[in-house]
Amino acid sequence: MSMQFAKILKQYRTEKGLSQRELADKLFVTRSTVARWENGSRLPDIDMIQRLSKCMGEDFNLLFNAASETSESVNVILLDDTKITLTGGLSVLEEALPNATIIGFTRPSEAIEYAKAHRVSLIFLDIELGKISGLELCKTFLEINPRTNIVFVTAYSNYSLDAWETGGCGFILKPLTTDNVKKQLKRLRYPFNLGGNNL
Repeated sequence: MSMQFAKILKQYRTEKGLSQRELADKLFVTRSTVARWENGSRLPDIDMIQRLSKCMGEDFNLLFNAASETSESVNVILLDDTKITLTGGLSVLEEALPNATIIGFTRPSEAIEYAKAHRVSLIFLDIELGKISGLELCKTFLEINPRTNIVFVTAYSNYSLDAWETGGCGFILKPLTTDNVKKQLKRLRYPFNLGGNNL
């Protein structure tokens, strides 16, 4: 977790003369939530960072950058069982996320092993993966790391409602394009930072 964010938040709160309880009341969260942010055991999501910025009249970008995962490389997975789709998708992701480590898989089992061995910030996940559903696989990835952002990628719009029940944070209709990827990057539940470019 980001101790830099914890330090900055506590500094801002004390400068404003607010107790943890008073800040929590303004944000409609519990005092223990604020305490966890300040001891570095939890980080707020991007929406809460925006609320913190407005509440305390402080710069959003400074708070965001302090909360971002800048201490290690950002790992991104693209999982699609069709090789031609995977190859094209990897090129799109490399353009949209030039500073990330991007790796593609056609086999869910290999993607799962990679996610167990590496901290994965973002997964672009096909829904129809042969015998395995990406909707079910999403749960597996979130069990490995609950702070992984999952964006579903599919050719079928009728999956959209089911996708929101899984813990995923985005939905893209194929084909992947730089524009639709960048739109999803602005909506991530757990934002991260790549070389000064806010996501």
